[in-house]
Amino acid sequence: MKTVILLRIAAVVALVQFCAHTTLFMTYVPRHGPDEVSVVQAMQSHYFSFSGSLRSYWDMYLGYGLFSAFNCLLEAVLLWQLAGIAKNFSHLIRPIVALFIAANIGYTILVWKYFFPLPSYFDIAIAILLGLAIATASGSATASGRSRPSVDDEQRQLEKESVGRGPELPDSHR
Repeated sequence: MKTVILLRIAAVVALVQFCAHTTLFMTYVPRHGPDEVSVVQAMQSHYFSFSGSLRSYWDMYLGYGLFSAFNCLLEAVLLWQLAGIAKNFSHLIRPIVALFIAANIGYTILVWKYFFPLPSYFDIAIAILLGLAIATASGSATASGRSRPSVDDEQRQLEKESVGRGPELPDSHR
């Protein structure tokens, strides 16, 4: 499978993770009995001053959940954009993809320790897809019989892509 396709699949998985996390988080209603209801009510009704802002633990819980969902969306968008870059320069995306692999492994560890397994399955799937994307990016230049593009080749490709975008400013105007 090609690097671009693997990255796009990983982006879609991250988008599904965003949609599921956001939907479940925003529609959750305590259903585990009166003890859970009491905890949620206590989190919502007791306010404290945190760094000069009056917040409840519920505010932080809700904010962190939305922050996590937003990170899933951000990951989906960035992986989709990396797939576009990989079309011409697959070897350049490897360090960034490796960072996403490390992040998803870290998320998996945290989810298993502090939450429950289901959300980690998305992170595991994304990490596997990204690992395969790195493997195909590594081998794509030699598998086709070509060596990796030189800096001059990359510059020519960028110049081709920038045709019609308007004039470049001289170095003195940048």
